[in-house]
Amino acid sequence: GGTPSVLDVKAIGRIIEKAHQSYKILTNAEVTMEVNPGTLTIEKLRGYRSAGVNRINIGVQSFDPANLCFLGRVHSSSDSDLAVKWAFEAGFKNIGLDLICGLPGQIKKSWLLDLQRAVESEPQHLSCNMLTYETGTLLDQDRQKGRFTPLAEQQVSDLFETTIAFLSAHGYIQYEISNFALACSDGSANQNLEYNQSRHNKKYWSFAPYIGLGPSAHSFLEPQRSWNHPNVKKYIQELAADKLPIEGKEVLSQEQLMIEAVYLGLKQTKGILVDVFDKKFGVSFKEMFGEVIIGLEEEGYIKFFQNRCALTSRGMLFLDSVASMFI
Repeated sequence: GGTPSVLDVKAIGRIIEKAHQSYKILTNAEVTMEVNPGTLTIEKLRGYRSAGVNRINIGVQSFDPANLCFLGRVHSSSDSDLAVKWAFEAGFKNIGLDLICGLPGQIKKSWLLDLQRAVESEPQHLSCNMLTYETGTLLDQDRQKGRFTPLAEQQVSDLFETTIAFLSAHGYIQYEISNFALACSDGSANQNLEYNQSRHNKKYWSFAPYIGLGPSAHSFLEPQRSWNHPNVKKYIQELAADKLPIEGKEVLSQEQLMIEAVYLGLKQTKGILVDVFDKKFGVSFKEMFGEVIIGLEEEGYIKFFQNRCALTSRGMLFLDSVASMFI
């Protein structure tokens, strides 16, 4: 994660080699690397592939120069085109692109141009994240100072619906609010159905345990969550002293785990598996949240199918608000 493409190939190789020495890695394991188009060369990509990286995720964000400038990106749209071309030439069979939607002044026509350019090379995966204004960030501060006008809620809604319709028409299956995997002609995501989906993200959404290595990285082993020191110097000092570089941890209560299960389930288009929820927590999902479910169904935010509770396309725009109703 982050921008590991600033590292040289040998460093990436050492990290992957150390992982194999320290853990039993499955032969078909997904090894994903996030890369910035502005820091790539085809030699680097070939090196990453030889080192064991088998999935590359390119932070395109936008093909529009004005949007890239607004986002403070140092790469150009041409850099992104080259990065995708080089990734295929380097032998990657699983390539993902990250795009950002809902930028100030963005209209349907310009967003469709971004989407069209993204699908032309048929990457196996697309992430289309709506722009958010995180409290305390420079972007949010500029917004509060009136330096730009955010899109209205209805405008964002229209762009979101445009995204789903366009990508569906071009063979991409939406499996999470912002994530789409390229389907085969038979409608599956690949011969093994899920190959093109982001397997590591799906682990985060399913309560699977994971280990976070590096400053600020988070780890999870139910019911405990922990996070490492954000300060690089402190992180290195702790390791040198043969200590775990953990800054803090928390043990999630049954109620907190249930809330997370609702939120993470609603993020995915398959929704909350009601039988799995009931068995995991020893309660009845429908009985516990009966009134909430009825209200959200009537308002068109959620739907039930095959004993699953999932967001409607309208509900996907209000994930946080809908999930908060279950608290």
